[in-house]
Amino acid sequence: MKTGLLSLLLLLSILLAACGGPPDYEHQIPPAVERGEDLQRSEVRLPTRREKRVEDLLAGMTTEEKVGQMFFVRVPEEGAAGDVSAYHLGGYILFGRDTKDQTAGSLRQKIQSWQDAAAIPLLIGVDEEGGTVVRVSSNPQLRETKFRSPQKLFAAGGLEAIRADAREKRALLASLGINVNLAPVVDVSTGPEDFIYDRSFGQDAAATADYAAAVVAEMEGVGSVLKHFPGYGDNTDTHTGVANDQRPYEQFLTSDFLPFRAGIEAGAGGVLVCHNIVACMDPDLPASLSPEVHRILREELGFTGVAMTDDLAMDAVKAYAEEGSAAVLAVLAGNDLVVAGDYREQIPQVIAAVTDGRIPLETVDTAVRRVLGWKYDLGLLGE
Repeated sequence: MKTGLLSLLLLLSILLAACGGPPDYEHQIPPAVERGEDLQRSEVRLPTRREKRVEDLLAGMTTEEKVGQMFFVRVPEEGAAGDVSAYHLGGYILFGRDTKDQTAGSLRQKIQSWQDAAAIPLLIGVDEEGGTVVRVSSNPQLRETKFRSPQKLFAAGGLEAIRADAREKRALLASLGINVNLAPVVDVSTGPEDFIYDRSFGQDAAATADYAAAVVAEMEGVGSVLKHFPGYGDNTDTHTGVANDQRPYEQFLTSDFLPFRAGIEAGAGGVLVCHNIVACMDPDLPASLSPEVHRILREELGFTGVAMTDDLAMDAVKAYAEEGSAAVLAVLAGNDLVVAGDYREQIPQVIAAVTDGRIPLETVDTAVRRVLGWKYDLGLLGE
């Protein structure tokens, strides 16, 4: 019996030696657990479909293609389809002349011709605010009557009228091939003498915040653009000159920022930055060209979507552009999209600034990621 037991123990010892000894269970414990960390937090996060699609596109793009994606431009009077491919444009914005005398069918066909020319689908935008700015519904062939202003809608039926109006806008724009509405205007303005008043909701900050959230929520599928950050206030018209905003920062914190926060939380994909010089944030540069204003938008308001300039053709920015390089300054400030009519001149200047190192390629990549991400969210990129 003892001889059998000894033989068995000898056999076991030989087998263990051949296998390298007993399992070292201590070294099989995941390092994170051994350190007392949460294993779930230590795991590598896999990219989402959205991220993978964006990164795959970005990896195959040239510098020229990347820069082109950063331009959301006015439709030229001639050569629109050709410019889409020649300049690799991110998108077109339609104005009144582009929708005038068009039928729904002819406008759809025109927009589709631009999309057919694009390697990456275009953002197609329009200012359909209601009231005084109605690029689509100003044409009776596209809608029998113009969309009413937010103030008139609210007076007639409260926020439910606002929501119903937004749903109708979404359906009309989408049916025409328009995927971005440069609205709502969420500037807080309660004085009829203010330049922006007629385009605003005309209520205090809290009510305007409710308005912003309501509109953005109903526009799902058509991108919303909150404007004009950081808040227009009672300033003058920047289409024709410089507006200097001398209000204290506290007023922005307690009033102007509230509708932007609400719209961002509701899912707005875009924020348009105005040309006002806001002294409490940056006394030297228009907001659209100010890195500090964009830092506030990102860090203080937590916006991760697409920041874009107001139209760089406005007089308010001309004095600040060196040799016409307003777009270079806009990119360096932190804009992801540049709104410009003279893109044929501005795009080569931005490409040159990337090539010579004035604009880091990383800055361009970050911006293009946001633009492509927005396009994905709008269903333009597929899988």
